[in-house]
Amino acid sequence: MKLFDSLRFRFATLFERSQMNSEMDEELRSHIQHRADDLQRSGLDRAEAERRARIEFGGREKFKQEIREAAGGNFIGTTAQDVRFSLRALRKSPGFAIAAVLTLALAIGANAVVFAVLNALILRPLNVPDQDSLYTIERGSEKQQVTSYPDYLDLRDRNRSFDGLTAYILTQVVLDTGGNPSEIWGYEVTGNYFDAMKIQPYLGRFFHVSDEHGPSSAPYLVISYAYWHTHFQDDRTVVGRVVDVNKHPFTILGVTPPEFNGTLLFFYPDFFLPMVNQEGPALLNDRGHRNIFMVLGHVKAGVTPAQAIADLNSVGAYLEKTYPKEDADMTYSLARPALIGDMLGPAVKGFMTGMMLLAGLILLAACANLGSLFAARAADRSRELALRLALGSSRKRILRGVFTEAVLISLVGGALGLLGSVALLRQLSAWQPIPEYPMHVPVYPDAKVYLVALFLALASGFLFGAVPVRQILRTSPYEVVKAGSTGIIAGSAGGRITLRDILLVVQIAICAVLVTSSLVALRGLARSMHSNFGFEPENRMLVDTTLSMAGYSGDRVPAMQRRMIEALQTIPGVKSVGFTSQIPLGGGASTEDVFTEQTTDLRTSNAAADVHVFKVSPEYLHAAGTTLLAGRGLSWQDDGNSPRVAIVNAQFARRIFGSVNNALSKHYKTEDGTRVQVVGIAEDGKYYQLTESPRPAMFLPFLQSSTGMTTLVVRSERDPEQLAGAIRNKLRGMDASLPMFIQTWTHGLDLALFPSRVATVALGVLGLMGAMLSLTGIFGMAAYSVSKRLRELGIRMALGARRKEVLQAALGRPLKLLALGSTAGLLLGILASRVLAFIVYEATPRDPLVLGGVVLAMLLLGLLATWVPAQRALSVNPLILLREE
Repeated sequence: MKLFDSLRFRFATLFERSQMNSEMDEELRSHIQHRADDLQRSGLDRAEAERRARIEFGGREKFKQEIREAAGGNFIGTTAQDVRFSLRALRKSPGFAIAAVLTLALAIGANAVVFAVLNALILRPLNVPDQDSLYTIERGSEKQQVTSYPDYLDLRDRNRSFDGLTAYILTQVVLDTGGNPSEIWGYEVTGNYFDAMKIQPYLGRFFHVSDEHGPSSAPYLVISYAYWHTHFQDDRTVVGRVVDVNKHPFTILGVTPPEFNGTLLFFYPDFFLPMVNQEGPALLNDRGHRNIFMVLGHVKAGVTPAQAIADLNSVGAYLEKTYPKEDADMTYSLARPALIGDMLGPAVKGFMTGMMLLAGLILLAACANLGSLFAARAADRSRELALRLALGSSRKRILRGVFTEAVLISLVGGALGLLGSVALLRQLSAWQPIPEYPMHVPVYPDAKVYLVALFLALASGFLFGAVPVRQILRTSPYEVVKAGSTGIIAGSAGGRITLRDILLVVQIAICAVLVTSSLVALRGLARSMHSNFGFEPENRMLVDTTLSMAGYSGDRVPAMQRRMIEALQTIPGVKSVGFTSQIPLGGGASTEDVFTEQTTDLRTSNAAADVHVFKVSPEYLHAAGTTLLAGRGLSWQDDGNSPRVAIVNAQFARRIFGSVNNALSKHYKTEDGTRVQVVGIAEDGKYYQLTESPRPAMFLPFLQSSTGMTTLVVRSERDPEQLAGAIRNKLRGMDASLPMFIQTWTHGLDLALFPSRVATVALGVLGLMGAMLSLTGIFGMAAYSVSKRLRELGIRMALGARRKEVLQAALGRPLKLLALGSTAGLLLGILASRVLAFIVYEATPRDPLVLGGVVLAMLLLGLLATWVPAQRALSVNPLILLREE
């Protein structure tokens, strides 16, 4: 019955409010009349009896409110009243409302952006069916993705744990559809790729294993929906059309669905073609030639990852036993393919987790700022709150109003922050960080982002709204009213450390952490741009081309490469031109096992080192600015008819021969047993990534080891745009169909410097936001301190206090808190910045410039924040102030 009565009462408050109010008024009037009757019988006249009865009864609205609350109350009605009252209060303080909303909008917007990126890169799965069972296979202790085609076939056919293993290679081709040929990126895949990924075509059909019948037997092409939409204008007759791929005819079979963008999260392929069409026997037959980028597949239902790993390891043991020369350390592990397994996955997860933590600190600093403002606002409204308590309002109702005001601010701020973050995320999604690669960051916001933003807004509102709760609960109406205009809420004054002080110290410490981290990243990036890479990128142009795309093969390749070098050397202003199979820090890495001269068993397990391989022309080291430490350079006489020679770096010499001096004229062996003589020693450098430890490398004459991959390094001090035009015209005159990409070597480092730049920009933005929050927090504290002590400051000045003493009395406490928070934040920032060394090359928190920069930044923040309050404190006129009091 109680439940029924409660529900009936709630229903009445919602839909029969006027009737319910009339009944309560009648009931309360009846109580007052009965008391007046008693007083009248005691001898009072009727008017006096009713007056005294109303006084004894108290406020009728208070009793009506208590009745509603006792019966469950009209939550919607009272909440609406709280909202209306909070809106009126905020309209009376527009400056406070705008500052609070913008502060929270910045903080929640930053968190929404960081979470959206975290969600896109880590939480959001690949857009393929049954993605939870999709794994990539990693080999050995170094978690390598690459494998050879014969090893892939054994893994595919001998395992019992996968529904189907497939493999692919990232590749670039020249596609000619009958008009202007263009260079596009895509996948070379095994025939079962689409079947293994369980993808259905949007248009036409896909190729399958049954379409492959040996090398170059499947001249078929599948294009992506995006490429079909942009280049073929949704022409459905494209299926069956014959196009040229690297001057070979291919038939377009179909179009992938719009939501499928391959199996790498950030690399959007334009096409898919069968792997068996690669020219040359190396890919399909050479077990030691590991150029397959990734092997992946779906684990069968009921099979655990541990069972799948054990199954793969049994295949690996078979390969080690059967092919001891080519296959060693054939142990396997599984990882998610979206971020190239453990190659990028742990680093990205660690960085994004750190960014989410820093964004959380921004939000915490914003809440501390707003909590401090709310505490000050509660102190300024102490007389209002005291009067409301004296008139019968409950503390619970006052607290509800405070929380309603806080939640309103948080919801409006969260909405603004979310709108800003959505606009920024759309820009990020369209951003192509490395123009020559089809790389995109798919950070479109989804339901998770909106829910997180809503949760952060509500949590923030309750968090900073709870700061003045203790002050309100301890408020004494009598003491506040007695104190008059100088009175403040209990617990908000005095020499003790208050909650506002603690919040300000926390806020300043968070700001110092962010400023320290951003300065460490910025300093590291600046130093990395002037570091010794083992080559000099300034005043160098890179010309990238793949001769196989223009139809060159066999002996025509090195002949064309030499002609290109000689042609570019004739351009006015060019000092030297060198050729290399790949540039250091260019995003790729070709490595090879080498052996000491005494080694006879050339198994991988007996290798002396895994060495970076660069196939270069004689002028490459001079063109690249790489110093030759000892010996001679390469020459045009180092060709296929002369003994095999190489230039090795200092780390190679130390690793294989013990020292640099012992390496000259010595021999080592390659994987096929060929003896190579060391004729020169070059300086060490960075070859794969900036943060790598010194790695051995060898530079081989390209005439002794030909390659179709061609990068020309052109050394010149001419204007880059003019030089690029001259290079393009010269090469077009040699072969108009030759594909090329020309850029400065400085721009060529964009991929290597991309993590450092992203970290620097992200930390810089967060550091700036932290500085803004700290600035407003210190200003609020100083301004409030001065405003509450104006009378005291006026008395001090009337008694002859000097300006320095007045400033110390007014701003001493905020400045002490600034020093305390800055010191704590600097120490925490130094500890946190050690993680940046793994992302930003040359980043170190012990840099004196970084430490000095943090101290200077915090000092400037303090000066800026306290300038206006200091001027107000010094401009106090004691006579005017005391007359007002």
